[in-house]
Amino acid sequence: MLIKEHTLQYWLESFYGFGSWDAPVWFVGYEEGGGDLPEEVAEKFDYFYNLKPAESPVLCDLRDLYRHVAFRTDGPRANLFATLHDYRFGDHAVLHGIWKNLIAFAHGYQGRELPDLLHYQKNDFARASEALIALYPLPSPHNHAWYYSWLDLPQKSMLKTRKLYEEQVYQQRVQTILSRIQEHTPRVVLFYGMNNINQLKRSFQEFFERAEFTMVKGVKQEIPQHHRTDIAGTTVIITTQIPALKHNRADSGFDWAGLGRSL
Repeated sequence: MLIKEHTLQYWLESFYGFGSWDAPVWFVGYEEGGGDLPEEVAEKFDYFYNLKPAESPVLCDLRDLYRHVAFRTDGPRANLFATLHDYRFGDHAVLHGIWKNLIAFAHGYQGRELPDLLHYQKNDFARASEALIALYPLPSPHNHAWYYSWLDLPQKSMLKTRKLYEEQVYQQRVQTILSRIQEHTPRVVLFYGMNNINQLKRSFQEFFERAEFTMVKGVKQEIPQHHRTDIAGTTVIITTQIPALKHNRADSGFDWAGLGRSL
């Protein structure tokens, strides 16, 4: 079995994403990306387990983890890259469809001119200026397939369905993220791709007694519909939208730099 129970358990308990808790801009995605191949997942788990940082919860080094994960594809790029690091951060790196919009959002929010997006991705993204956090930790593909039900792990019955898994880990995950927001007071936190907005809002309101959300209507091709609250110097945005074009159609996206400026 490629995926080992002890490395999976450690990932579940301790992995929260990449970057720094002290970053001024946090991006919270619904779940960690990837997960199409068990080999890729196993390599991520093994790297993180062997890293064994002293403190938990952990935001680790995105580039270092990607150096330890092989690039696997059957397409025309199969022989172009050896690792995920080569694919996203090497000399011939490919711009990430979501990261480029997160970079644009951060620069718009900070009132800065947009950089060369690929150069910024390769050299600066998810380091000191941004944290890239996962609400749910297990890597899962964009089609939301649930491959973990196939694992032969009798002690992990919650993995039989995505619903059981999310119910099991949600409370700990969201409480940790909220407590870190309270402790580190980032300037802005963008929760994107969320399909549990009402649940998230309730969690915020239980943790921060004065949290009141305002719903901002979306404007086609400009800003997505979102919910906003301001807590002790931190602006929190929650949206169902993912910062990427659907089927690469230009008419299906938003101006994420514009959303950042609007805040």
